[in-house]
Amino acid sequence: MTGLAKQRREAPGPLEYLRRWPIRTWLVLVTIFLYAPLITLMAFSFNDSKRNIVWRGFTLKYYVQTFADSDLITAFGNSLTIAVVSTIVSVILGAFTALLLWRFRFPFKPALEGALALPIVVPEICMGVAMLVFFTEIMPWPTDLIWPLNLGAIIISHISFSFSFVAIVIRGRLASFNRELEEAAKDLGAGEWRVFRDILIPHMGPGLLAGALLAFTLSLDDFVITFFTSGPDTSTFPVKVYSMVRFSVTPEVNAASTILIVLTVALTAVALRVSGGQVALAEAEGH
Repeated sequence: MTGLAKQRREAPGPLEYLRRWPIRTWLVLVTIFLYAPLITLMAFSFNDSKRNIVWRGFTLKYYVQTFADSDLITAFGNSLTIAVVSTIVSVILGAFTALLLWRFRFPFKPALEGALALPIVVPEICMGVAMLVFFTEIMPWPTDLIWPLNLGAIIISHISFSFSFVAIVIRGRLASFNRELEEAAKDLGAGEWRVFRDILIPHMGPGLLAGALLAFTLSLDDFVITFFTSGPDTSTFPVKVYSMVRFSVTPEVNAASTILIVLTVALTAVALRVSGGQVALAEAEGH
């Protein structure tokens, strides 16, 4: 009886799906399917051979060549500048848009909510063509401006699709806000600005951080929209990598791609850690 009882205790329960071997096998296969190409790319960035299909030994010379490529470094600087500026503006616009949709009732509110989702559901190629037409026919953007003003068309294009993601993330965070805190603060004499600064912004903190991370990574990795809105002197990192791939996939291309992957993963890890700390602090203050 003891052995039978022990076997029953060790048997997976009806909701313990991760303890069932078919689910574990499926998760392993999905993980391999998703990450095997990335791991292969990163591994062959250290290949001491011009041909990626043949392993000739370990080397770091292609990373040295990548950092010595002035055009690639310039493109990377353009990408970082565009991502930082578009992220700041997208977070501001997204936060106020989320507050508007969360707090107020006004005519055509469903229409505004639907328009907010358009940049998310519309195919990126369509949005890229629309931005191309806009900046060539409706509001031509000068291409001979000094840096970073010459990046204005790309920055505006990135803001136009990034702030929708930020607004949706922040609005989801606001859905858990206890309005009694706001009412209590007003009863104690706090004005609208004080309530916004000391209560709403700290509550939106994790959403602001998550939205900023999402906007930054979307901007940094974007290729399609940037390809349609960039000029001859405004190449970004993804566009530059694409131009390198058109000739051949060399270890230098793999090294550049690996740097972008590592940067994105590092930023994601930092943001998740900071976001987790803010959530834990908010829960502790709530108790």
